[in-house]
Amino acid sequence: MNTAQANAASPGKGGMGAISATSVKQMMGANPAQAKDKGKPTGPTKEFLTFQLGAEEYGIDILRVQEIRSYEDPTRIANSPAFIKGVVNLRGVIVPVVDLRIKLGCDRVEYNNFTVVIVLNVKGRIVGAVVDSVSDVLELPLSDLKPSPEMNSHAADNAYVTGIASVGERMLIMMDIEALMSSPDMGLMENPG
Repeated sequence: MNTAQANAASPGKGGMGAISATSVKQMMGANPAQAKDKGKPTGPTKEFLTFQLGAEEYGIDILRVQEIRSYEDPTRIANSPAFIKGVVNLRGVIVPVVDLRIKLGCDRVEYNNFTVVIVLNVKGRIVGAVVDSVSDVLELPLSDLKPSPEMNSHAADNAYVTGIASVGERMLIMMDIEALMSSPDMGLMENPG
């Protein structure tokens, strides 16, 4: 993202700035035709939005992303867990905002000019996810996605990690954002039965 594109996402006098998922893909240069030109495998691919949480880089299915907004302080809801930062009014829709850095136990949580809210559509519900920064939109061959390593359930909760992908020198942790946001401990979705 260049400076002009970053400025387009920053808040102006009218409130939070926003970029749609389609605009993000265009700005970040996601182009399926380019992948074929660079000699990439011609097998099935999938697009991911990548973002930073602390020192790690994560990827989520781009189809879950509605838009990306600059961070603004949400209205706090009494007695909510620390990772639920509150709610914001998004064009008449009250949207809960979850700080993924707190939820996933990042060492440092800092709010700065790079902090953004990824607005997600999860099972028909709009939810905001606070991240340190958005990195890229990548089209990855499904064959490049490796299963996440199995770990002792007491050592790490990787239930929402679907795999790992290596892109050059980068190691991406692929996350099932829909499963995470709709999990019972989040309290954001109605639980059937």
